[in-house]
Amino acid sequence: MRDWMRLADEALETDGVARERAREALAAPEDAAWELLAAARRVRVAHHGNRVRVHVLCNAKLGGCPEDCGFCAQSSRYETPAGRAPPLEPAAIVAQAREAAAAGAWKFCIVTATRGPTDRELDALCEAVREIKRTIPVKVCTSLGLLDAPKARRLAEAGVDRFNHNLETSRRLFGEVCTTHSYEDRVRTLRHAREAGMEACCGGIVGMGETDEDLLDLAYALKEVGATSIPVNFLDPRPGTPMGDRPRLSPLRCLQVLAVFRLIHPRPDLRAAGGREVNLRSLQPMALLAANSIFTEGYLTTPGNEADADLRMIEDAGFVAERVAEAQPSRPAG
Repeated sequence: MRDWMRLADEALETDGVARERAREALAAPEDAAWELLAAARRVRVAHHGNRVRVHVLCNAKLGGCPEDCGFCAQSSRYETPAGRAPPLEPAAIVAQAREAAAAGAWKFCIVTATRGPTDRELDALCEAVREIKRTIPVKVCTSLGLLDAPKARRLAEAGVDRFNHNLETSRRLFGEVCTTHSYEDRVRTLRHAREAGMEACCGGIVGMGETDEDLLDLAYALKEVGATSIPVNFLDPRPGTPMGDRPRLSPLRCLQVLAVFRLIHPRPDLRAAGGREVNLRSLQPMALLAANSIFTEGYLTTPGNEADADLRMIEDAGFVAERVAEAQPSRPAG
């Protein structure tokens, strides 16, 4: 049996294992996930201790997206049960942020189904973000599609801490997942976000027919784009989409991938993200050995665990849900 624990030493000494070592770990039998998780845990604890950052999503504009991402139930190209709804008003977004903070969220993630925000949509979102940052102790991330430099600056000036735009998969495979924009469009958006002063939240989806080399291409590309937050999603096939018939991953494969991503990325927030509940099933708590972050209260078009259940899982596994380390913000006058 290979001594996978040595990977922890390499990851800590060199800030991430070399590609050849990561390739060996991904190609190992699935039951190697337990040893890989032990190695990943050492790295996770070294940089994140026993803390878990809980994120809550806000679907601020449901459905009607013109893009053709093959995994997405919100694309207008496909007949899916997801439905459509107009953009939320700023007050509704702020109310959801307040509920998220009360439920234990470290970060509130505002997402819209769109190619990119219009000026009018951006006005409303910036208004909401300013109010959230002024009155609620929670970090803010936005995921609004493609950005240019001026729009990125507006979001940063409003107080957005992180901007999410996932690479989704490797450059090689991306054209089979989406044809209405390019991989380079996504890289460019992340560059605009970072240059504006926001952190880059960027990850991908596992289970879309990728090879191990595709996964490695994605993982190392995340270093190149400077991702400080990495959501690892596990495909939850949505009816009506081109990927609606794909099988789900096994729980051990999900844990194996999470462990390898932690060994490649010792420092960033690593999130067990979309599809966690239905792919990991009874092994969900084990994800915390590699990941220091999760979503709770569901996803954009699919349900998830309730916050109380996830907080109990975190506590039962010996971890602590992290709160925003800020003084209670002042409330508006009047």
